[in-house]
Amino acid sequence: MTNARSAATALAVPTVQVNTDYVKVTEWRFAPGAATGYHRHAYDYVVVPMTTGRLKLVGPDGAETFGELKSEIAYTRRAGVEHDVINTNPFEFAFVEVEIKR
Repeated sequence: MTNARSAATALAVPTVQVNTDYVKVTEWRFAPGAATGYHRHAYDYVVVPMTTGRLKLVGPDGAETFGELKSEIAYTRRAGVEHDVINTNPFEFAFVEVEIKR
């Protein structure tokens, strides 16, 4: 994932835990209001929420949707997803993202 966001907006904090030829594991922590910045996923990926809460997703056309995530309930998406992910909760939100390289 790449970040490209205005300096006026708080950025989510990525911590890479594993990065090999075949997988990348990143812990993402979002303060309230923090965002990843608009990005496109180059790989299929799995997200494992560490927190229960709601994240706002802003797509390439500016459309907003919301994801209701539950702690320890994983989901997966295919490569090519484009969005900005924003923490709309009044508390820190965290998840682990596993990118599957091919």
